[in-house]
Amino acid sequence: QVQLVESGGGVVKAGDSAKLSCVASGARLYVFRMSWFRQAPGKEREFAAAIFWTGTNTVYADSVKGRFIISRDNAKNTIYLETNNLKPEDTAVYYCTAEIYNTSGGAWAPKYWGQGTQVTVSS
Repeated sequence: QVQLVESGGGVVKAGDSAKLSCVASGARLYVFRMSWFRQAPGKEREFAAAIFWTGTNTVYADSVKGRFIISRDNAKNTIYLETNNLKPEDTAVYYCTAEIYNTSGGAWAPKYWGQGTQVTVSS
């Protein structure tokens, strides 16, 4: 079992930045790929960014590439999402997930979810 606790959301203005944190706990954390998803009002949940606990590989959705940065602090079991140059369309609940690789489907998929943290961007 993995527990994920997000923090760092709030109300910001367009063009501002916000840094989200996700503290992970549980067994065998390092087998998971850690990711951030988001869900805007009235829309489906979508992938934003992902990182592994080892190495330098990161993955970003086109919608956030160049503006968001995902990082980690292994000593603190914490994943971060630095969101820069925020736009009103970035308004969403941001979820931290621990993903496992589905060998049959050939893709990573969330197995554990945090409770989410709200980011609201005003114009």
